[in-house]
Amino acid sequence: MPLSLLAPLDRWLAPAPDGGRASWLPGARFAHRGLHGDGLPENSPAAFAAAIERGWGIECDVQKSSDDQAMVFHDFELDRLTGESGPVNARSAAQLGTIRLSGGTDTIPHLRQVLDLVGGRVPILIEVKSRRERPVPAICLAVRRALEGYQGPHAVMSFDPRVCAWFARHSPLTTRGLVLTEENDKALPGRLRRHLWLWIAKPDFLAYDVRDLPSRFAASQRRRGLPVATWTVRNADLRERAAAHADAPIAEGAGVA
Repeated sequence: MPLSLLAPLDRWLAPAPDGGRASWLPGARFAHRGLHGDGLPENSPAAFAAAIERGWGIECDVQKSSDDQAMVFHDFELDRLTGESGPVNARSAAQLGTIRLSGGTDTIPHLRQVLDLVGGRVPILIEVKSRRERPVPAICLAVRRALEGYQGPHAVMSFDPRVCAWFARHSPLTTRGLVLTEENDKALPGRLRRHLWLWIAKPDFLAYDVRDLPSRFAASQRRRGLPVATWTVRNADLRERAAAHADAPIAEGAGVA
């Protein structure tokens, strides 16, 4: 495919959102998995409460339980973040809700529990975790059910363009983002792949790896009206890079000013 065709195809197959869909994102700042550390585990209610107290938006991760509930947890396995082991999706929501997060007193929360805690006070980005070999409708439906009736600024995002495509079809009012990294994929096949994923996802915004900024792809999408959030901002230098080339930092540690 001639590269000159990519820009018009982007506009045709993945049009920029209307003015209101992601208008709350530029200028926001998000705590990556909450303001975690010092006894506040990542993706814990305590870490989210700390972010809210400081006026930071929240970025969190969602995995599916064995009974198709949306649980806030990053890894596919329990081992790193809890005293338990094995896959998250082998446990029910009730079982996961009793497992304590290492380094704190909180247990693994349900997405609805986190949404009730946030209560619209700050924006929230919900990253849906998936594996390419697994279908995505069940986890997407679990997230949509948890979001029913929630009125605060929020968005669903994923590295998997199928997740965005599902929400575009089945929950079109939900703001959706495509998460991207160019790591080890900067050559022509990677460039073409990013456009293909964009066309499948039809996102309202991008969440881009800060290590790849400045990026021609990210800049071209931003110019045509897709806001760009950027992850993970971990120090002052990356804060400056995010400010220069993106609309909203997703930060942790020393990256939280």
